[in-house]
Formats: sequence, structure tokens, C-alpha cells
Amino acid sequence: MRLNADFSQRVVVHAATQPWVPSPTAGVSRRMLHREGEEAARATTIVKYEPGSQFPGHQHGGGEEFLVLDGVFHDEYGSYPTGSYVRNPPGSFHTPGSEEGCILFVKLWQFDPQDRTATQLHTERLARIADARRPGVLVSPLYRDRREDVRMEFWAANAQIELELPLGGELLVLEGGFAESGEVFTPQSWLRMPPGSVLRARPGWRGAKVWVKLGHLAPTSERSLPMEVAP
Repeated sequence: MRLNADFSQRVVVHAATQPWVPSPTAGVSRRMLHREGEEAARATTIVKYEPGSQFPGHQHGGGEEFLVLDGVFHDEYGSYPTGSYVRNPPGSFHTPGSEEGCILFVKLWQFDPQDRTATQLHTERLARIADARRPGVLVSPLYRDRREDVRMEFWAANAQIELELPLGGELLVLEGGFAESGEVFTPQSWLRMPPGSVLRARPGWRGAKVWVKLGHLAPTSERSLPMEVAP
């Protein structure tokens, strides 16, 4: 399967309007945003675990990154409530499931093959740092290396948001919403913009809480982010 696999193109998926598609495991369904392959795929997906469901134990050959959007996710290493951000590097293993039920935003096979940094954060407990270059924006950094920059951004109501994306970028709306290129983005709306783009967005009256990932869409030879502390 190839779905939204051309990283040189702007892509929008309003996932909350999409049907849940059953996975091969009972009680686990998904909304596919991007996919290159079948079950062992480079993929970006919103996944729903019904209460009491469990996915078979497996190894992440290409790494796994996820954000808990709702409910509580479990594996043999712990419990991860809403707002948890986790990176399981290439070679890691776990048996995922949920007693209460949960919804995740998941990215597979998108790590640097040499990355062995495991990350577990609760985003609601992180500091929100004002971005001096962009009025109306607060940032909670989640992960940063020379290849990628992952953060939560909080946009003030009716602010004028601009973000240059020389190496591309990807956003998922978590709360509130914004308008961009004549389109309205609400929770579970996903936007991927190619290298060289500029995001110009206008949050609504509630503002917006957005997961943002930068830098990972550029060709391998161009992937090099400056290492100063962001923002």
C-alpha cells in the first residue's frame, strides 16, 4: 500500500471525519494518514484500542514514536495516560494494549537507524516557553537532534502564526483549531508540508494546541538541523 507517500507534496487528512478501519488484531482499529507497505510499514496512523484489547508482542525494527491522544495505553514497561509522548528506538520490543481503551497518534519506521534514544514524557507537565521570534506562540520541546525537532506548540487565539519549513514539517491538531490556505483544521486534522514551505495559520477563538515535527522530510543528504536550544 502507498498512501500519501510522496513527501514532496502538501497533504491534509481530517482524520476525525474518517472511518475506523479494523487492523488484523481484534479490538484495534486505525485511521491511516500515511503508509508505505503492508503491516510492516513506514506509516503515520491514528490507532484506537478498545477496552481490554492487546496487540501481539513485536519488535520495532525501524522505531516507534507515539502520542497518547485519549485514554491510557499500557505495555510491560508502564502505563501512559493522555498526553504521554514516547519514542521506542529501533530494536525495541513491547506488547502494547489498553485496559481502559485509548487513542494514539503513531509513527513507525521513521527513526534514524542509528538512533537508540528512548524517550518517555508527560507533555502536560512540561514548561511552555515563549517563542521570542513568533508572538502568540508557546513551545514545549519534546525531542531534538540533528535530524528532527519535535515539540508541542500552543497558539494564542486569533494570532498570526508563521513558521518557515526549509526541511519540511508535520502538524497534528490536538485541541482548538486554525485556518490555513482556506481550510479549517480541528482536532485530529493532520497537515504535512514539504521542504521549502512556509506555514501561515490563524488560530480560532479558542487558540490551538498542535504537535509539530520538523526536519525529517528533507532528503537524507540535507538533514541537518542547527543544534541550538529551541525555540
